[in-house]
Formats: sequence, structure tokens, C-alpha cells
Amino acid sequence: MAEPPREEQKAAEQAPPPRRKRDPYLDNVKFALIALVVIGHSLVPTLDADSSRAAYIFIYVFHMPLFVLISGYLSRNFWNSNAKTNKLVDTFVVPYVIVEVGYAALRFALGQKWSLTIIDPAWLNWYLLALLFWRLSTPVWKRMKHPVPVAIAIYLFAGFSQISGDFSMDRFFGLLPFFVIGLVMQPEHFEMLDRRWIKIVSVVTVLAAAAVAVLIAPRAKLAPFYFKNSYQDMDLSWYMGIGLRTGLLVCSLALCFAVLALVPRTETWYSDLGTRTLYCYLLHGVPVLIAKEMGWLSQPWLFGPLGVLAISSSCFALAIVLCLPETRTVFKWLLEPRLTWLYRRPSGS
Repeated sequence: MAEPPREEQKAAEQAPPPRRKRDPYLDNVKFALIALVVIGHSLVPTLDADSSRAAYIFIYVFHMPLFVLISGYLSRNFWNSNAKTNKLVDTFVVPYVIVEVGYAALRFALGQKWSLTIIDPAWLNWYLLALLFWRLSTPVWKRMKHPVPVAIAIYLFAGFSQISGDFSMDRFFGLLPFFVIGLVMQPEHFEMLDRRWIKIVSVVTVLAAAAVAVLIAPRAKLAPFYFKNSYQDMDLSWYMGIGLRTGLLVCSLALCFAVLALVPRTETWYSDLGTRTLYCYLLHGVPVLIAKEMGWLSQPWLFGPLGVLAISSSCFALAIVLCLPETRTVFKWLLEPRLTWLYRRPSGS
């Protein structure tokens, strides 16, 4: 059999390897979670109703912990790439400042007092700053022999201190175990969740958690579910505080893994939407804040199960719109700026 011409052989050797197809599984998870983020923020004006409060508690037990866990998993190889390292500025610092200024201007336009404190993130912006510091700490965790127990110990002892919200330090410590657990997870751990008996247990876990949320909603305080308040802030003794944080960690992880087991692993109609959750996260606060300030989310008929359904449906539709490629096209220059001029070129290029 004749050998291919030398030119074709050389071109084949120099051709870049085919790009690996993106796994839709985590994108499915991310879209489901970002929809819950929008729903959770929109339920706040109706929390006097037990139905809204139950839905809110159920969502807050796991939606941000799972988001942080996925962020940790996706940070495993973060420092192995110059392009990813550059994103510490491109995707976190610059958008953080822009969003802080933007929301300060929006609140002022809605009649609130002008307030801009860059070190104290406004509302949903805490996640960008916390994720920045989690990723900066990644090399430390990867060098440890037992990072998860250390992270849990720090999480429990952080409850003794009244950590301020400056630079999102309260959330940094409050959600630290989830990031570190994600950081040490491997693909085979996710595959272990794809077993029939685990899916059955996961369905039971989700239903049980929903039932518990309904039962405790009339009397439960919301502070523990934000993963940031000290034992003193919650009026708890040290042993009650440690017990509460430990129990909440266990419940949150159980729900996180249950959701991971139940989310489809194959391509779905919303897989592509899950690749643009950053846009939904940073932009959804604009319509939600306007709706709150204008009183649209405080209509009497919204205080009940029908209101939860209406708010959830509307927010789900909003999440779809904000994750569309057209939304990214409009806002990419603002939320994902290309700052190649800011960095030194790698040696040898």
C-alpha cells in the first residue's frame, strides 16, 4: 500500500488534536441550579407565607452548596493553564467591580440611598469574590493529605467568630467544605451516583427533605441556611452551634448528591443553557430587584402555593432567557472582557 505524500503526513502530524466533546451532565446540573437561584431570590417578599418559606428553605439547603461543590470540581486543573489563571481577573475581578457599580446605580435609580462599598459585596455578588478566594486557595488544598476533614474543622470553628461580610469571608468559610469536597472528587465519583438503587434513595431523600421543609417552615429561622452566621449571631451555645452546623452539612451533602444522581446525564434541551449560567447569575438581579421595589412580588395572591408556582414558573422562564446565546452576545463585552493586553505572553510563544 502506497504511503501518503510527505506534505499530507506532515500536515496530519501538525494538526491539533480533535476537541473533546463537552460533557452535558454538569451543564444540566448548572442550569437546574441557576434556575433555583432566581426562584430563591424572588420568593423573598412572600416569605411570610408558609408555602413560600418551605420552598425557600428547601432550595437554600442545597442549591448554593452544590454550586460551590461543582465550582470546586471544575477548579481541579485551574492552575494548569495560563488562560484559566487569567480568568481570575477577566471573569471575577472586572465583572465584580462592574456589577457592584451597576447594582449601586440601579438601587439609587429606584429611590434608595447611594451606597457603593467594593470590599463588601452587594447581594448576589458575594459569589464572585468567594470563588476568587477559593480558587486562590486551591494549591494549598491540593497539597494536603486530608483536605476535607481540615476544611470541615475550619467550617465548624469559624462559627465561633463573628466574621464580617467584607471580601465575602463569611461565605468563604461557611461554604468551604463544599468547595474542597468538589476539589477532591473525580469523574468516577459522579459515575457511582448513576446506579439505580442510588437514584431510588435519592428520590426518597429529596421527598423527605421537602416534607421536613414544610414541617419546619412555620417556626424555623432562616439564618443557618445562609452558611455565614456565627453561633452568637444565631443565639446558640457553642455545642448547639456545632451540632447545627454539622447537621446542616450532612443534610446539604445528602441533598447535593441526591440531585447529582437524579439530573440527566445525556444531552437535553437545556444542556446548552447550562454553559452560560454566569450571565443568568449576574443579570437576574436586575429584573428581580425592580420587581421587588415596584411591589410586583408582594401582591396578596402570591402569598400561598399558587404564588410559589407562579413565581417559580416566571423565574424559570427568566433563567432560560438569561442563559440564551443572544444574551451572551449582548453582554459578553461587559461580563467576559478579553484583557489579553494585560498579561505577559508565555515564554517561547
